[in-house]
Amino acid sequence: MPNTRTNAPRGALVFDTRTLGRQAGSSRTQQLTVPAPDDMRLELARVPVGTDLQLDVRFEAVTEGVLVTGSATAPLEGECARCLGPLAATVTASFTELYLYQPDKHDRHDKHDRHNRHDKHERFDEDTEQDDEELFYLDGDLLDLEPVLRDAVVLALPMSPLCREDCPGLCVKCGVPLADAGPDHGHEDAPDPRWAGLKQYHDQAPRRTGAIDLQEG
Repeated sequence: MPNTRTNAPRGALVFDTRTLGRQAGSSRTQQLTVPAPDDMRLELARVPVGTDLQLDVRFEAVTEGVLVTGSATAPLEGECARCLGPLAATVTASFTELYLYQPDKHDRHDKHDRHNRHDKHERFDEDTEQDDEELFYLDGDLLDLEPVLRDAVVLALPMSPLCREDCPGLCVKCGVPLADAGPDHGHEDAPDPRWAGLKQYHDQAPRRTGAIDLQEG
């Protein structure tokens, strides 16, 4: 049996689809605000848990189950990838997913009998098994949108967020944010300590040459 991934307790992202009546073509649209679930994050960007997440979602009954389409807008927090300063923005993600009806007992028995009749050909294909794991099923009439919503939002998060498009980043020598340091920020070229001995010889060379010229005169 494929993993239904719909066994979460009833919450803000679990919807009752009984009003659709399992009549193909029937639909309903909802606009609502729900608390953002956890684990909506990447290394530098995240949706804070519990913040208001705006949902615009459409449920449509089809022959195989319920087709869900919609979009979500959520606040975004994180760190700028260039200057490491805090940033605040919003992220919008779209999603489309088909939630299948659970097969009834009669269908399961028929599948089991056909499987036994073809026992000599029984082999599980790894690719097919992976595809089954990605299927979503209704839990009775309940539809858990959380895993689909989380996947969509995480995919929409920026991997390298910026506090602004023209962020100059950090000074490579002292690490100060260049946006705060100003255009006059700079550093004098410090001598390489490996060349200190050569520089000392260079400074003394003119004096030695003058002394030789004086003796010759």
